[in-house]
Amino acid sequence: MFKNILVCLDGSPFAEQILTYARAEAVRFGSKLTLLKVISVAYVVSVLTPIGATYAGQMSYSKEAMEKQVQEGNSEAKIYLENVAQPLRDSGLVVDCVTAEGLSIGEAIVDYAKTNDVDLIAIATHGRSGIKRKVFGSVADFLIRESGLPVLVVKLKSADASVG
Repeated sequence: MFKNILVCLDGSPFAEQILTYARAEAVRFGSKLTLLKVISVAYVVSVLTPIGATYAGQMSYSKEAMEKQVQEGNSEAKIYLENVAQPLRDSGLVVDCVTAEGLSIGEAIVDYAKTNDVDLIAIATHGRSGIKRKVFGSVADFLIRESGLPVLVVKLKSADASVG
């Protein structure tokens, strides 16, 4: 049923808890797992923005500095994903590791899924509600509304990570 399962990770142990569920689905259906980490361009801008900058005129970072930060983020993400993938591969699963870039994590995931024959998206969620949801948003909610694909969403045990 699911040939390609997209597993959304953010580098945290919290988000990695989805691997148990994604692995079970991959074993059940003989699926390939695609581990994805999004490099948030908004995060890169925040890293490069001087402390105390209150308007765009005070932001003095170059295109080259942004590109360098994104490249470093991609390199780190690929190493992380390969480390996560190896035990899955050792157990006999087919696993790809990919990164994507975007201002919106949710949009980057949806774009990747739509252009790469993804059949199921798997993601951990904090399950925030009320004001926390308004402030932090919900990547999981965005994926459910916008992807047009089945989404495996699991509310897990810790609140230390950044997955929505």
